[in-house]
Amino acid sequence: MVTTEARLGDVGVRPPRQANRRAWGIVVLLFLFFTLNFADKAAIGLGSEQIRADLGLTAGQYGLLSSAFFWLFAVGAVTLTAVLRKISYTWGAGLLMLTWIASMLPLTVPTSFGVLLACRVALGFFEGPAHALCQSIVADRFAPEKRATAGAVVNAGSSVGPLVAAPVLTWVILTWSWHAAFVALVGVGVLWLIGWFWYTEKLPFKRSDTPATGDAKVEDPNGNIVVPFHRLLTLQSFWGLVLLSFAGYLISSLKVAWLPAFMNEGLGYSATTVGMLVTLPYIAAVGVLLSAGLLSGRLMRKGCSSRVARGYVTGAYLLVGGLSMIVFTQLPAGPAQMVFVIVAFAVNSVAFSVAFAGASDFLPAKQRVAFFGCIIAAYSVAGIVAPFGLGLIVEHAPTAAQGYSTGFMFVGVTVCVLGVIGGLMLNPEKAKARLEQLTLEYAAREAR
Repeated sequence: MVTTEARLGDVGVRPPRQANRRAWGIVVLLFLFFTLNFADKAAIGLGSEQIRADLGLTAGQYGLLSSAFFWLFAVGAVTLTAVLRKISYTWGAGLLMLTWIASMLPLTVPTSFGVLLACRVALGFFEGPAHALCQSIVADRFAPEKRATAGAVVNAGSSVGPLVAAPVLTWVILTWSWHAAFVALVGVGVLWLIGWFWYTEKLPFKRSDTPATGDAKVEDPNGNIVVPFHRLLTLQSFWGLVLLSFAGYLISSLKVAWLPAFMNEGLGYSATTVGMLVTLPYIAAVGVLLSAGLLSGRLMRKGCSSRVARGYVTGAYLLVGGLSMIVFTQLPAGPAQMVFVIVAFAVNSVAFSVAFAGASDFLPAKQRVAFFGCIIAAYSVAGIVAPFGLGLIVEHAPTAAQGYSTGFMFVGVTVCVLGVIGGLMLNPEKAKARLEQLTLEYAAREAR
């Protein structure tokens, strides 16, 4: 019997043990892919002091620069995922990395605010589909009870990236300049690209799909999708996933863009101390993410519904994070406050692994990348609004500390509300049954 892990959509069927090794090898490479994805996001935040000094930026302008990454993020998520549906995973990930490198190259030398802004917009456009592609690759290679764990390992790169980048890039920036940080990122990107094409299957450019066991049956006997894609966007679970991931990305975007500045300006820590303290939420996030993935998988193996294992688990983690954010705004700077800061900024990635695994439980393989792309397009709005909004609040507050407190209080309340509502709305079993019902209805219409 061939397991789901052996059903590699781009390469056909392998022996189970060989497929399992290959699948986990791909997970490791995608983990590194995500690590670099978030390290390049962190570079701007870590170099904020030098960048603002070099270019003469106000807090509001820096907030605008931070949000620029997300201006075309949604457009890239939708348009590029439509293209990636037709491209083999080998070429899809390779081409994305190549565009990232090209987007960062102009920042390796002294430049203007306009060029910096344009490069961040371009990088955001090409990073838009990264998460959708990674989660689709994981879903194609693992059975439902293992998807959350594998996805959590990949998404751990979102914490390990800034975790590694914080001390390393801070040292690079303080020793040379913020431009040197992008030289380092470009170099690592080139090394990953070489390793990716060396390890992965030598696939043709065009993708071929083999549906995995457990997918909703949404095809006619000829393999044609009969349910229009837009009907997937009317599912309750789609909007539940949007709310969960939006809440998670509120935290993610502020952690990358403003956490170092908050620790420096709002809490009074030196740049060197910030370089060490900012790693703590990322260290905690790795443990939180892996524990959530393992918990979700264990609940699935014990027979719990996907709604509980995916929706409720994700909502609970986000609720804890939102409450922690509210609490730390009411505490004075010190160890007690730092504990809640760490917890608040450690739960965000659960929404992008456990919750997305829930979507994989009912989505057909051919629709995953595009479906995930639409979710990413929706939650990327948080990346536009949150950094810019917090920048304006800080700029117009009597003091920076008061501005950060007000801004994070509002975000904490929002995360709590969205986490609870989204966790209740995500119901993979109900979504799968609805898709199969729609398939029968559309198939009957076609037969008339």
